[in-house]
Amino acid sequence: MTINCKGQLIDLTTPKVMGILNVTPDSFFDGGKYKAPDQLLAQVEQMLNAGATFIDLGGYSSRPNADSVSEAEELARVIPVIKLILDHFPKTLISIDTFRSTVAKESISAGAALVNDISAGKLDSAMLATVGALGVPYVMMHMKGDPKTMQQQTEYNDLVKDLLSYFAERIAAARQENIVDLIIDPGFGFAKTRAQNFELLNKLELLQLTNLPVLAGLSRKSMIYKTLNNTPDTALNGTTALHMVALQKGAKILRAHDVKEAMECVTLYHNLISQ
Repeated sequence: MTINCKGQLIDLTTPKVMGILNVTPDSFFDGGKYKAPDQLLAQVEQMLNAGATFIDLGGYSSRPNADSVSEAEELARVIPVIKLILDHFPKTLISIDTFRSTVAKESISAGAALVNDISAGKLDSAMLATVGALGVPYVMMHMKGDPKTMQQQTEYNDLVKDLLSYFAERIAAARQENIVDLIIDPGFGFAKTRAQNFELLNKLELLQLTNLPVLAGLSRKSMIYKTLNNTPDTALNGTTALHMVALQKGAKILRAHDVKEAMECVTLYHNLISQ
């Protein structure tokens, strides 16, 4: 199970970690933390040294009820950061977290290696064709509506069956646009109640029916801190616990704020299954 990033084959047989780098003022955990170039570079260096395979760069907050950001503003946030990172760490595999085809295209042109789309192409009709033409890996997430409306759209006939149907349709659409390397993200916290998030994690292995690698984005989310009655700042221990569950149920990429701790999970999991 491999994906091709800038000519480099990434083997997902051993799970990988995708470090989160938000350059937004309003992300739920790290919004506004990384403004100055030295702050950005220090965080990227820390994540790379801790073992991150990918750095996921986002310029548009996708937290519930997030404010809309213009395309021009999103580009102004992410393009200089891509160039900054690659100037200092040229081998970095940057994932651009966007649902806009223009941002995806400009980011790949600036040196990003893959596209991470919370809408699986549903919020921009040109996205799949753009990614197919770019020839880069594509992460497609499950969500209904958009960040402002998704938490009012949590009705399902059967949660996992509905997700499998959604992915079957989106995978077919992506293949029609010649997208070769696909990764699916079930979208924890997106158009799902807390109970549904736990149901999804409990049945995560069923997504292997797609025969595609699964990305789990659980890091410091409300399903953890609201359940434990704490805050995103104090949700690392809970995140680590659920990361191990996700790995045991087949996740191949952990998208995490805390790379060192996520990599420790991967190491322990690898030792567990090798016995």
